[in-house]
Amino acid sequence: MKLVDDIPIWGEIDEASLAQIVNCRKTADKAAMMADHHKGYAVPIGGVLAYANEISPLGVGFDIGCGNKAMLTDANAQDVTRDIASIMDAIVERISFGMGRKNKTRVDHELFDDDTWHVKPMKSLKQLAVNQLGTVGAGNHYVDLFLDESDRVWIGVHFGSRGLGHKTATFFLDAAGAKDGMDVDPCVISADSALGSDYIACMELAGRYAYAGRDWVCDTVLDILGAREIESVHNHHNYAWRETHDGHDMWVVRKGATPAFPGQRGFVGGSMGENSVILEGVDSDASRTALYSTVHGAGRAMSRTEARGKIRRKTGEVIKPGKVTRDAMMAWVDKAGVELRGADLDESPHCYKRLDEVLAFHDGTIRIVHTLRPIGVAMAGPDIFDPYKD
Repeated sequence: MKLVDDIPIWGEIDEASLAQIVNCRKTADKAAMMADHHKGYAVPIGGVLAYANEISPLGVGFDIGCGNKAMLTDANAQDVTRDIASIMDAIVERISFGMGRKNKTRVDHELFDDDTWHVKPMKSLKQLAVNQLGTVGAGNHYVDLFLDESDRVWIGVHFGSRGLGHKTATFFLDAAGAKDGMDVDPCVISADSALGSDYIACMELAGRYAYAGRDWVCDTVLDILGAREIESVHNHHNYAWRETHDGHDMWVVRKGATPAFPGQRGFVGGSMGENSVILEGVDSDASRTALYSTVHGAGRAMSRTEARGKIRRKTGEVIKPGKVTRDAMMAWVDKAGVELRGADLDESPHCYKRLDEVLAFHDGTIRIVHTLRPIGVAMAGPDIFDPYKD
């Protein structure tokens, strides 16, 4: 861990991300940056900001409540491995991936009775939310099957609040007069103001929505497997929580960072061709300095444009070739023994740091509970464009 302008930073420092977190620290009471950091919209992915009485909608990000859920099942590993191709076919048949998709199955949920749906802009977004509950989206969002070190079968998912979260974030950023762009000052609003109170209520509803969506997807995969749940690990990594640190109550905003209080477990995914982990926070001076936070993934080592090049979306014309080919991506995935559905070149393992190396930077703040080896991965296909993949 390095200290830069009193900001603790883990991992190899990315200068663009460093500039962003230093700028964010000007209005935050505390800040930290995790080892999987990379540049984001005003606030770096992997950034953690704490405010006594303010909150940052750009710190939470456009995908409010984006997070991970892992579910341990009683499925037989040999049966799942043998039938993995048909299982993955069933997953992409029953679960919708991609931008703007509606669920093929209407999902009723008690959260739709919440009074916050009467708060602007939620009322106008409720039907969209009903239609999309249980859909996964595009970009680096996925549904995976894993085997752990004891050959037990796990389901793992990564996605957030879909169009509801994006449109909610956009509404409040516009209402707060936020600047648009990557290298702008982060929007910060008083948590006690009318706008701040409404944002917090809507953020919390979008967070519940994200949890409900991940629950439904995991339960659907469980049904496909014909299995039962043994235990699960579930956490946001794009969200704000009211927490106590050093005796002070603060709004802690994590953008691409996993909460890791002592004893708290989190599911952290690697790339589609490498291991993921279930980890647990431990108590230490470094943990407190990190505001009890850790990584949410391996972190990008190559930008999306570098990976796939520049392609004219309407015609498919290659303007500039990328560094990753489909053959190279599939060679890595095949060698790892993964049955893949969908995925674009910018999600190839070539584009990511190695998760074990990233986690090593956080030694002393977390411990690894389970190592999960992927055997099946489903993502949106390369024909799906997502402007907010992070």
